[in-house]
Amino acid sequence: MTEAAAEADLGRTRPAGSAGPGGHHVLDNPVRSSLCGPHAPFAERCGDVRRYPPQMSPFAAMPERPAAADWADLGTLAGPGVVVPLAAVETPPPAGWEVVLRGTGVQMTGEGVAGSPGGSGIVRLTAADVPEMLALTARTNPGPFLPRTIELGTFLGIRRGNRLVAMAGERVHPPGWTEISGVCTDAAYRGQGLATRLVLALTAGIAARGELPFLHVTAGNDTALRLYEALGFRARRTLTFTIVRVPDVA
Repeated sequence: MTEAAAEADLGRTRPAGSAGPGGHHVLDNPVRSSLCGPHAPFAERCGDVRRYPPQMSPFAAMPERPAAADWADLGTLAGPGVVVPLAAVETPPPAGWEVVLRGTGVQMTGEGVAGSPGGSGIVRLTAADVPEMLALTARTNPGPFLPRTIELGTFLGIRRGNRLVAMAGERVHPPGWTEISGVCTDAAYRGQGLATRLVLALTAGIAARGELPFLHVTAGNDTALRLYEALGFRARRTLTFTIVRVPDVA
C-alpha cells in the first residue's frame, strides 16, 4: 500500500484527536488530512499530490517534506505559471519556482467551546446565495471564497433587509475535525456580535456531528486571537502558509 493509500484508509477510521501516519496529528497538515479523508471525493491527484478543484478552493496538499518528484507532480497538476497556496510545507521549492508569499497562521482548536444555535436571523446559505457571498467576501477579504466553496460544508449568514451582511462557513475537514473559515462582516455592521453568533452556531452544528471545530488566524492579528480566545478557542500550534508559483514553460 502506498503512503497516499495508507493515509486515505487511516483518514476513514481515525478517531478525533488521534495521531495520523508517523505519529503526526491530523491537524499538523490539515489540507492533506482533509483530502486524504472526508474530502477525498473532491481530490484531484497527481502522484502523491492532491488539490481541491480550482473553483472550490485554491489549496493543494503535499507531504510535509516534499521530494523533487512531489514538486514536479504539483506542477503537472496545477499547470505552468499557476499560483498555488500550500499549508504546512516547510521545504523550499526547487529552482525555477517563485515563492510569492510566506506567512504564519495560528491554529486554534475549540474543544471547550460551548456552541449555540445563535438565535433568530441566522440562515443557511445555498448555491443561490453565492453571488452575494462572493460580493461580501470581495468587500471584506476573509480569505479565498470561490463559486464552489459552498460545497465544502455548511455556510451560515445574517441579513439586514435583503442584504447579506455577515457569513461564516466550514472548509477543510480532517477526520474528526471541521475548520471554521470565511468569517466576515460588512464594515457597516461590525461591532454587533454577528460573527460571534455565526461561529457559535457553526460550532453547535459541528458538535452535533460528533466532531470538533478548529480555525486559523493570521499571526499578529491580536484582535481576532482575543475574540476567539474569549469564545473558548485555544492556540494549538503555528502553521506555515506558502504561496508558490509554478515555473512557466518556455
